[in-house]
Amino acid sequence: MTDFKAVDGPAPGEARLAAFRVGPKFAARIWGKDSLQPWYGETGIAGKVGEAWLTGPECVVETGDRAGTTLGEMAKLYPGQLGNGEYPLLVKMLFPNEKLSVQVHPDDLEAQKIGLARGKTECWYVLEADPGATVACGLKPGVEVEDVRKAVGDGTLEALLEWLPVTVGDMVFVDAGTVHAIGPGVVLLEVQQTCDVTYRLFDYGRPRELHLDDGLAVVKLKTDAGKVKPEKFDGFTRLIETEYFVVDRFELKAGETIEMPMDGIGCVAGLRGGAAVNAVEFGAGQAVVVPEGSVTVSTKAGATIVRCWEPGK
Repeated sequence: MTDFKAVDGPAPGEARLAAFRVGPKFAARIWGKDSLQPWYGETGIAGKVGEAWLTGPECVVETGDRAGTTLGEMAKLYPGQLGNGEYPLLVKMLFPNEKLSVQVHPDDLEAQKIGLARGKTECWYVLEADPGATVACGLKPGVEVEDVRKAVGDGTLEALLEWLPVTVGDMVFVDAGTVHAIGPGVVLLEVQQTCDVTYRLFDYGRPRELHLDDGLAVVKLKTDAGKVKPEKFDGFTRLIETEYFVVDRFELKAGETIEMPMDGIGCVAGLRGGAAVNAVEFGAGQAVVVPEGSVTVSTKAGATIVRCWEPGK
């Protein structure tokens, strides 16, 4: 278990920020759903919606003195508390009604070569799963990069992937360089480095751009991707711990109040019921950004929440 310590604080001249709720930013996706209920009602998007960004740069602050400001603007205003000018973690919910493309992301070094701050390592926590639901994580043993190129051309790439069955409660790690895909019939909470570079290798004939050369250049034949075993601690379950992010699940009973430390910049997101972080209320599918080192979390009727944070570097 990580030894908790407050590592972030105001830069010279910065005011100490209080926790604040941000509203989800919905994204239209060709593979998405017409309705996101029961998680969300109106999304403001006509047609299929595939993603709800809970801590994206365009998410709008809903509480406090800075209500109406975007999270991206907040990160620039308060770099000492929200991540050196860019909030470091992108927390999403994914709602695939069809297969996502087969894709890959660059790591930190590869991303920095093209002028980005960081690469894209991510994880998926399974919130809903139909019987037989699967995700793909990595290439089968013995598959080479040129095999991938050939399989893209003849439409057989799926056969070269390692497909994993998933059920509710599974946590799947997907490090940068892993060729991966998500099948339909799941709802996922995705926690990732804040980077939106995706190299699409194969898209089942959909009329979207592929990025084959760029993608193959960052493919890693062997990665650490796969299911992660949860670890029980006093008061919470650690779902995953990496150098990029830590995700913990808390099951709060009706009327319970706890002190929750944050060993780095992060957020608290709701999965079930309603709760409050330092009196800032939030529900399922909402997030409260936490600049402080420790917060008080309470619930009236019970809740399931996750704490997502970037370990102190």
